[in-house]
Amino acid sequence: MQLLKKLFKRYFIDAMGAMAQGLFASLLIGTIFKALGMIPKLGFLAEIGGYAQAMAGPAMAAAIAASLKAHPLVIFSSAAVGYAANLLGGKGGPFAVFLIAIAAAEVGMLVSKKTRVDIIVTPFVTILVGGLLSILVAPYIDILVGYISDFIGWASLQAPLVAGIIVSVVIGICLTLPISSAAICAGLLLTGSLAVEGSSEGLAIAGAAAVAGCCAQMVGFAVISFRENRWGGLLSQGIGTSMLQMPNIVRHPQIWIAPTLASAITGPLAVCVFGLRMYGAAINSGMGTCGLLGPIGLILGWLDKENGYPVPVTALNWVGLVLVCFVLPALLSFLINELLRKLGWVKDGYMKLDAD
Repeated sequence: MQLLKKLFKRYFIDAMGAMAQGLFASLLIGTIFKALGMIPKLGFLAEIGGYAQAMAGPAMAAAIAASLKAHPLVIFSSAAVGYAANLLGGKGGPFAVFLIAIAAAEVGMLVSKKTRVDIIVTPFVTILVGGLLSILVAPYIDILVGYISDFIGWASLQAPLVAGIIVSVVIGICLTLPISSAAICAGLLLTGSLAVEGSSEGLAIAGAAAVAGCCAQMVGFAVISFRENRWGGLLSQGIGTSMLQMPNIVRHPQIWIAPTLASAITGPLAVCVFGLRMYGAAINSGMGTCGLLGPIGLILGWLDKENGYPVPVTALNWVGLVLVCFVLPALLSFLINELLRKLGWVKDGYMKLDAD
């Protein structure tokens, strides 16, 4: 039992937490740079953001190896492993990196510092194991995540109320899990933009519901964990990623209830009450408040005449945008979480982020 607890902490707490930090320091901070690059005369920031985003795989893998207390050569070699796993893992890239980087780092440690030609042997073994696993395993992770995409595609064809609930909840969960909600939304073309072939009103509805679900997860966790993580946690989760909570979710799954229930409420409100539709870039549907790109995507869809937004934008749309993306996720998650606290399901410290 002690061995299982040790392995659980090593892989699902330490390694997963490090992976989330690696993702934040590359893909997500790059997304924030790209958002800032939309400001006139600051386009160079978008270019910098692109460089950061491209390093997501290497950053996650190196962070994982470092969390496992790997030797320097194993950590450095893991960068190549992360690139391959993230690329070949497609929509499941982060999850592929998580599994494959752990395996490559552990095998690399078996040979590290064991020979006189360590500078050759350690990188060779680490990259060979990680590269082969990336080629053999990562594509199947992409296929597995594809089943989630198929389900969301089916949900987007249902009545707005049903689509609003299902898409909001599932995409929101995907955003917090180590898989790419943005890639899923981009692959499913969750936008009604006329500039995108195959788009439709149903996809525009699903895109808006996806934005609501992602915002609910990020803003929800940022607010309900404020007493543990204060302002740093509010910002890192609220405009970064709720995936930072994954190690805590593994230990205490009940902390996921409040943001998920909030997404089940805000999704249908977004599409049925406030009439929100996504006519911006489909990838923005899966970004939530990361760099504020979810709300920005909705707004750009309204303003760009080439997108073919079908109706005039009203005050109700603008009020709905603010409520669905920021106010309601915070309020609903807080109230639901307070109830869970009174029931004894959630306690102080359950959502504390690792500061190391």
